[in-house]
Amino acid sequence: MNVVLNRWRILIASVIINICVGAVYAFSIFALPLTKVFDVTMPDIMLAFTINAAIAPIPMILGGKLVDKGGAKRAIFIGGAMFGLGFILSGLATAPWMLYITYGVITGVGQGIVYSATIGNTVKLFPDKRGLATGIVTAGYGGGTIVIAPIANALISSNGVQSALITLGIAFLALILSLGLLVKPTPVGYIPQGWTPPTAGASKGGVNIPWYEMIKKPIFYVIACLFLIGALSGMMVTANASVIGQKMFGLSAAAAALYVSLYAFSNCMGRIFWGAVSDKIGRVKCLLMIYLVIAGMMLTIALSNSVAGFGIAIVGIGLCFGGTMGIFPSIVGEKFGMKYYGVNYGVTFIGYSGAAFFGPRIANKVAAANDGMFTNAFYIALVISLVGFALTFVFKAMEKQQPKQESTKAA
Repeated sequence: MNVVLNRWRILIASVIINICVGAVYAFSIFALPLTKVFDVTMPDIMLAFTINAAIAPIPMILGGKLVDKGGAKRAIFIGGAMFGLGFILSGLATAPWMLYITYGVITGVGQGIVYSATIGNTVKLFPDKRGLATGIVTAGYGGGTIVIAPIANALISSNGVQSALITLGIAFLALILSLGLLVKPTPVGYIPQGWTPPTAGASKGGVNIPWYEMIKKPIFYVIACLFLIGALSGMMVTANASVIGQKMFGLSAAAAALYVSLYAFSNCMGRIFWGAVSDKIGRVKCLLMIYLVIAGMMLTIALSNSVAGFGIAIVGIGLCFGGTMGIFPSIVGEKFGMKYYGVNYGVTFIGYSGAAFFGPRIANKVAAANDGMFTNAFYIALVISLVGFALTFVFKAMEKQQPKQESTKAA
């Protein structure tokens, strides 16, 4: 379908919306002050972040279902309202268990619906530049902390952490709902002007597989595991970047916030960079490179005693975490088609959910058992990343077989 759409305006609006919901990555800025407010341990507070990230597949599927039915704008309104309200209620919480509901569940559901809507609509809007476009739109999500971390730190310093959460929640609510008016759903079969679609085939989306058929395929589980492994190290650092900087490298809260922003910037750039590169050299080669870099960076941060080593490591980890988040949307679309993409990506997002659940928990439990030091957690992530490197070869072998199988079924 050749319809004229100002797709770049829609993309820009989607990026800014994702910058707002990407504020969840700045949770380490709020974590330490919240432990003092409620007089509890860090794991008690971090559970709110863990719940937030772990429930992600549920709202992703809900948002994806709306996108598949042409309801991207509706999904953004629903999710945006929940996200802003979740932040406001988190600022009004009087006990950690309330944070688990407000930040963990309400904000988590809202964030997942919004993210699913923006990325699902963008993948369909840019069939000619899929890797680059998904990299850009997810960069907003990953790069939100670049803006939010210093603002949140300033608000916390001047008015306290609870006031900061309320102020940010009101701002997010206004921005997401306003920008949602600019988003238009991608028409079915949309073809950009001047672009000729490649010959239909399984590997190019010629076969469209619904989620209940997708989960019967072994390659789905390999993809989900690769997603989990690629995101695990990133989630370890995302949830604890500020704490790691202060506890292990002697940074002040303000200096640690700047390193959180540096990590977020790397995360943001990694999504665009690896997304564009994967369009050129292929997803498999990018995955192999990403897992090797993760292993190298985990070794660097584990052995380093200097702030410079910490900075190099979080930049490398951020780039690779961003690359993981930017590449897998394209992989899902290419392997299972675009007709059911919204729901399929939501189901596959269980890989990220696993990383969000296990990454922070591994890091915090190891740190708690080692006087606040995360070193052994870094070694665990190093080994897991090498497992991902090996598993990528399995994915490559299965990928070669899949097009023949699906083409036969289509015939």
